[in-house]
Amino acid sequence: MSDFRPYNVLFLCTGNSARSILAESILRKDGAGRFNAFSAGSQPKGEVNGMALEVLAEFGYPTDGMRSKSWTDYARADAPAMDFVFTVCDQAAGESCPVWPGHPVTGHWGIEDPSHEARGEIWKRAAFTQAFRYLKNRIAAFTALPLSTLDRSSQTAKVRQIGLLDGSSQPRLDVA
Repeated sequence: MSDFRPYNVLFLCTGNSARSILAESILRKDGAGRFNAFSAGSQPKGEVNGMALEVLAEFGYPTDGMRSKSWTDYARADAPAMDFVFTVCDQAAGESCPVWPGHPVTGHWGIEDPSHEARGEIWKRAAFTQAFRYLKNRIAAFTALPLSTLDRSSQTAKVRQIGLLDGSSQPRLDVA
C-alpha cells in the first residue's frame, strides 16, 4: 500500500475572482489525482468573474463549485495543510500573508489582471484567454516536476523559475 497523498496547492490573489480561479480550475483538471487545487483572496470580491467562468468552460475546464473565498479559510488549524502556495497577482504577493500550517513552498506567479481590460468585450475575452494560457503553461511546467525527488530548496527554486515564464508581471532577470 502506498503512502502517497496528493499535493495540496493554494493559488492566491486579492479578489479571488479571476486569475486564482483560472489556476484552481486548470490544476483541478490537469493535476487530477496528483494535486488538490484551492484558491482564495486577501479581499475576496464575493463572486467569480463571469468571463473567467466562460473562458474555463470554453476550454473544457471545470467551473462547478467555484466561489470567491478568503485566504483565512485556509489558515485555520482545521484547513487542509498546503504543500504549495502561489500568488498570481502582484498585490497579493506584497501583502502580509497568514502563517500557513505545514510551512508550504511558496512562489510568485504574477499575471496581469485580465479584468482590468477596458477596451471592450473582445479585448477582455482575449485578456482572459491570455491569462488562462500563461497559467496553463506554468501549471504544466509545475506538474511535470519530479516533486517527490526534489528537496525543499530545489522545489522552491523550480517554482520560482516557473513564475518567470512568459506572461510574468515581474521583470525578467537573465542570469549569465
